[in-house]
Amino acid sequence: MTATARRVVVTGMGATTPLGGDVRSTWEAVLAGTSGARPISAPWTEEYELPVTFAAQAAVAAEQVLERREVKRLDPSQQFAVIAAREAWADAGTPDVDPLRLASVVATGIGGIWTLLTAYDTLREKGARRVLPLTVPMLMGNGPTSAVSLEFTARAGAHTPVSACASGAEALAYGADMIRSGRADVVIAGGTEAAIHPLPIASFASMHALSRRNEDPARASRPFDTQRDGFVLGEGAGIVVLESEEHARARGARIHAELLGAGLSADAHHVAAPEPEGAGVSRAVRDALQSAGVSAADVVHVNAHATSTPAGDVAEDKGLRLALGDAAEGIAVSATKSMTGHLLGAAGAVESILTILALRERMAPPTINVDDLDPEVTLDVVRKDPRPLNGGARLVGINNAFGFGGHNVSVVFASV
Repeated sequence: MTATARRVVVTGMGATTPLGGDVRSTWEAVLAGTSGARPISAPWTEEYELPVTFAAQAAVAAEQVLERREVKRLDPSQQFAVIAAREAWADAGTPDVDPLRLASVVATGIGGIWTLLTAYDTLREKGARRVLPLTVPMLMGNGPTSAVSLEFTARAGAHTPVSACASGAEALAYGADMIRSGRADVVIAGGTEAAIHPLPIASFASMHALSRRNEDPARASRPFDTQRDGFVLGEGAGIVVLESEEHARARGARIHAELLGAGLSADAHHVAAPEPEGAGVSRAVRDALQSAGVSAADVVHVNAHATSTPAGDVAEDKGLRLALGDAAEGIAVSATKSMTGHLLGAAGAVESILTILALRERMAPPTINVDDLDPEVTLDVVRKDPRPLNGGARLVGINNAFGFGGHNVSVVFASV
């Protein structure tokens, strides 16, 4: 088998999200249509007079899972990554793999912002001698993949795609490429984010990106609804174990799904606003299908990026319509950010896991809070209740992830 012909499968999944501290609890909450958004209890919302006082915080705090020593030495974004990676590795059956054939690709959109800003406060208020010696390793963007690489002795490479809210999905695409190129047999891949901090909230609110439904957080994230007014900031991590099918079969691993292919494009339109006609989205989806060796007619499910912003949701609808054509009529579209909030650099990884579970369990998650579907949205949005996915023995699904800077990533999975 040549390197380019290697098939890539998912053998492990791990997550910590606003809906649960692991994959199982997160999936159960998604199927139940549960919102993870709630008021922020920290006093800084009042201290800084923030216009947005709620978010989708992790359901299980990292300090409840990790040892005290780990909490002190890892930024929150690294903590989430380690928690999710440990679950994914255990779920994969703790593979016996040569460290030189094992890699980590863990992405983030913002990185160690808590460490950076806390350290700066310490410098200003207490002086240079009080700044912790591990500050740089904790704040650097490659800190999460470094922590995962060290945890599992991954020596084939440790990489960090940074493409804003498309980062987590791009990490999976990069990990798959590493396996297909022959650089690794197993890759721990995904995304993490811990940016529920006064500065990002103030900045996102200033650019009118966040919902301001402070009085009703659970109904604030409403993708495709006419009354949507912005996204809900979330936090957490999603990690998968990618493996060459040959390696997985040889060790008798359970396979959750196959990662068939991915497509990446750039809008080159605006640093924050999407290209309004969905041209970049369409290119990413088409390239993903082509690399996967499937057609639009094969697709039964899409987990949409759908952040609940007025412009973004419509642009994605147009892009999917362009890419899928008439086949879009029979595709069940879910927008799980309506429940998880927007996990930024972790979103594409967490939602890839939800896409895999939808295919494996043959059930498309609901999109909650869609009371009045935007007339510009022509896709078949799954609303209120989960919907069974029909098809043959092998179901194909797409996960979309887009980010500030004009990044577009689509990843195609198939059930096994």
